[in-house]
Amino acid sequence: MATTTGEMNRRSARRRAHAGRVPVTFSVLLFLVGTPAGSQTLETGLARAWDGRPDLNGIWQALGTAHWDLQDHSAAAGPPELGAIGAIPPGRGVVVGGEIPYQPWALEQKQKNFDNRYTEDPEIKCYMPGVPRATYLPYPFQIIQGTEKIMIVYGFAETSRTIHMDKTNPEAAPIDSWMGRSHGRWDGDTLVVDAAGFNGQSWLDRAGNFASDTLHVVERYTPLNANALLYEATIEDPSVFTRPWTIRMPLYRRLDENAQVLEFKCVEFAESLLYDHLRRQPAE
Repeated sequence: MATTTGEMNRRSARRRAHAGRVPVTFSVLLFLVGTPAGSQTLETGLARAWDGRPDLNGIWQALGTAHWDLQDHSAAAGPPELGAIGAIPPGRGVVVGGEIPYQPWALEQKQKNFDNRYTEDPEIKCYMPGVPRATYLPYPFQIIQGTEKIMIVYGFAETSRTIHMDKTNPEAAPIDSWMGRSHGRWDGDTLVVDAAGFNGQSWLDRAGNFASDTLHVVERYTPLNANALLYEATIEDPSVFTRPWTIRMPLYRRLDENAQVLEFKCVEFAESLLYDHLRRQPAE
């Protein structure tokens, strides 16, 4: 059938209009790819404390496999007698750039830690998890926010820490400890926490990643909306690493009714591991 001049003009106009239109799916993809991590804007109506700061009070939890391994990792077998529940699930890493910049000797030590993880991991021994590991253990934690002090309560091993918001000049820790000493400040709507004074015995995950007693951690808690925080921790330890490096992950508010941080008093479950070798053996 012959095409009239008017029909040809209408088709040409439609082609020109379509050529200038970007598909919706492509526009969304372009937005996501073009938005750098950490630059998300805050949701309007974010809950705020009386002083105008973001209200971080509540129970939070990390989801993912960072507590197994901070880096990308495949599934792997655990002790044969534990079957699937003792295996390591696969997971995506949370290390910015993917690499933990170990010094050569420390990389060898990390591998030794991994090989002996079922007896040497401080978590297995029910020791306090340290910073930043306490944040992404597979248990909830609670933030109790004040103007001069902020407390974070963790369920594992009855661990807690106080963030001192009232110290213009951070004070050195009086003694090295598992959780160190933390000083905080606000950078806009981001809570920045400077932590040091560690005893050097903590691991960073179950894969044997570790630091020493010269560890210095700077954490950033940035609200993404009323129920999510962006957590970043920059790790510096000149005794172990060649440069500072950063981990990044979201934290989610627990919304289940009557959510609580329950104490995991695990010491009694670690006694055999820790002390069985000291038991007196019957004489032959």
